[in-house]
Amino acid sequence: MGLFDRSRERRGTPADLLVVGLGNPGEEYARSRHNVGAEVVETLARRHGVTLAREKERALAGVGTIAGARVALAVPLTYMNLSGEAVSRLVRRFGIDEPERVVIVHDELDLPVGRLKVKQGGGLAGHNGLKSIRQHLGTDAFARVRIGVGKPPSREAGADHVLKRPPKAVRTELDVVVEEAADAVEAIVADGIAAAMTRFNAGGR
Repeated sequence: MGLFDRSRERRGTPADLLVVGLGNPGEEYARSRHNVGAEVVETLARRHGVTLAREKERALAGVGTIAGARVALAVPLTYMNLSGEAVSRLVRRFGIDEPERVVIVHDELDLPVGRLKVKQGGGLAGHNGLKSIRQHLGTDAFARVRIGVGKPPSREAGADHVLKRPPKAVRTELDVVVEEAADAVEAIVADGIAAAMTRFNAGGR
């Protein structure tokens, strides 16, 4: 029986949507490029009065109402390359029966700093968190909100680029796009993925 099989047993009231913000746990990674996805979910939680509590699904999670929908918000407590372990458990926990009802918010090297794209399914652009999620869900059909963090100056600098805190000017741009990404998630909930793509993928800043 597959992860998204509608006949499998439910636990509690299902959520209409599961929104997961990717990042690494621990203070040393806070405010880094790699953690902007987690920051978006934390922003949504503040906006909508949702408490993110530690859960046995290896995540901080909570449920709130956005645009009249029951939305589960979560931040994995796994490291980025193990994100799928938490996401698969959250899918079961919140009764998500279609991969399209999963929205992953993550950093994107292939977009310039401050750019934002909404995407449904498709390639993973080498992102280790997305690779882990595809492995555990058995599909790449989930939605994504991609936050541009820019490419590192060299392949060797890749880890430092995403794991260390960026310069102040870059961080200021990221703070703006984190708010815009939260807007994009709200648009997905309220108007659907196609409308959100039309609104947020038109070029932006």
